[in-house]
Parts: sequence; structure tokens; C-alpha cells
Amino acid sequence: MALTSDVKEELTAVELGKTTVRAAELTALLRFAGGLHIISNRIAVEAEVDSPQIARRIRKDLAELYGIRSDVSVISGSNARRSNSYLVRVMEGGDTLARQTGLLDARRRPVRGLPNRLTTGSREELAAIWRGAFLAAGSLSDPGRSAALEVSCPGNESAMALVGAAGRLGISAKAREVRGVHRVIVRETEAIADMLRAIGAEKTLADWEALRQRREVRATANRLVNFDDANLRRSAQAAVAACARVERALEILGDEVPDHLRYAGELRLSHRDASLDELGHHADPPMTKDAVAGRIRRLLAMADKSASDRGIPGTEFGVPAELAD
Repeated sequence: MALTSDVKEELTAVELGKTTVRAAELTALLRFAGGLHIISNRIAVEAEVDSPQIARRIRKDLAELYGIRSDVSVISGSNARRSNSYLVRVMEGGDTLARQTGLLDARRRPVRGLPNRLTTGSREELAAIWRGAFLAAGSLSDPGRSAALEVSCPGNESAMALVGAAGRLGISAKAREVRGVHRVIVRETEAIADMLRAIGAEKTLADWEALRQRREVRATANRLVNFDDANLRRSAQAAVAACARVERALEILGDEVPDHLRYAGELRLSHRDASLDELGHHADPPMTKDAVAGRIRRLLAMADKSASDRGIPGTEFGVPAELAD
């Protein structure tokens, strides 16, 4: 939620020079934050937003672009929505404003999506549509496997218009209906970054990227730690099993063990946690790990053959049940 508010706070500070770009953003804000209502047999235009800064931006654009006065009221938070929201309403001239912004067509019928002139406009106007839609009903989740930038839409037509605008910006977005609510979602990391950059949220994008990199580093470190733990656990289990087999081999062979094989076996038992390479360094004179491994292998093979000839359990008998294959 913090990232969403950061984006919206940054977007409300974006300065727009062109009138057409300001109008595109305002139209999207009015479409995605509210729409048209009939009050006392008159058409009223309303927009409910979640910050006073966005409400002020709407009122400023209404006054400067269309010369229209608007009212704003505070809607107290409830159980479903903890924070306050701000309702901007235009009563006087609502019909004219609706036609000028394209919320009504020439025959005074409500436009269910967005005006065609906007969705086929310049890149600045397309970005302004997305900026207005995000200010009205957008959210940005933390980077990660389920990272998403999404906008809740009043209907399927407006969702498809938003998808089309994203496509013209070269950004992949998909429309979905989730529990009766139409949403447009941008999923891929690069696409989210491109959209934040396009609508003017450069600072939040930098913070989002930094958070993503920290999480990736942490995830990589965790994977390495788990990998090392697993390797250490397997190595320890293998060492316990090897020592158990060597002990059983020495027990089976008794005095029949050749001295060089006995030495290798006792070396294994004296340094239970050592690797074969380390065992070779402990030997006197030093041996290679292949030489140590070879002697221990011959010791076990000799003991297993003797056990088989005598009809007694072999070296595997000494391995604890939980370590046996």
C-alpha cells in the first residue's frame, strides 16, 4: 500500500503543459474514479479519490480547462475502507462537462469506455490516460513473484480501452474480471518499469527497482545457504555411514586385515568429519585422496567377501537404519 501512495503522491506533482494532455488525464480520472449520476433530474459528474492532493488536482483542472466550479466533500472511512476518501462533484454545468470530456456522446448517451480521440492520441495523451486511471483506481504491489501494477475499471469497455492505450505505448497489459470487478493488470517486471516511467513516477520506480534488487539478492543468498546446508547434511550423513562400515569391516576381519588397509580404516575413524583429501594430509606419509579412497574401498570389499563366505552380515549391517539407502 505504501508503494501505491508513493506513486500517487509523485503523480499529483507532475506538471503538464499541454491542454490536450491535461484534458486526457482529467477525463480518465473522471471515468475511473466515478462517472455520471442523475441528481434532481440533472446530470452530475462525480469523482471519488483517496487523497486530498488528487481532489485538488481535479478541481484545478476543472476550473482552468473548462471554467467549471466543483464541490468537494470528505467521506469518512469505514470497516471496509479505513482511510477517508474525497468526493469531487460538479452539479452546475455537469451536462456540458460530460459532453466536453467525452463521457457523453453527441446524442447525450453515456460513453462506456473512453473517447476514441483519446485512445488514438499522442504518446503523451496515452500516458496521461494511464496516469489519470492510476490516480483514480490504481495500485502497485511490492516487487517479487506476484508483482503487479493494476487499475480497477468501471466496466469491460473502459478496461479494453486502457489495454489498448498500453499497447500503443508498447507495454503489455491484460484485462481480467476478478469477483465481478474488471481489472487491467501489468505483470512483467520490465513492463511495470516502463509504465511507471511513462506516467512520470521516476522516483518511485527507482525505489521499486532498489527493493526488487534487495529481494533478489536476499533470495539468492537464502538459496545458497539452503544449498550449503543440504550439502553439509549429506556430507555428514555420508561420513557417519562410512565410519560405521569401516568399524564393521575391522570387526569382521579382525587380525586378518592387512596393515596398510587397517591404517586407512583407523585413519577414517580418527578423523570422522574429514574429507578424503583431508585424510590424505593426516596420513604419515601423506597420501592422495584417491589412494585413501582406494584402500578404504578394498577394506570394505574384503570384509564383505569374508562376511559372505562366513554367512554373517556385511559392512552395511553397521550403518544406522536412518542412513541406509
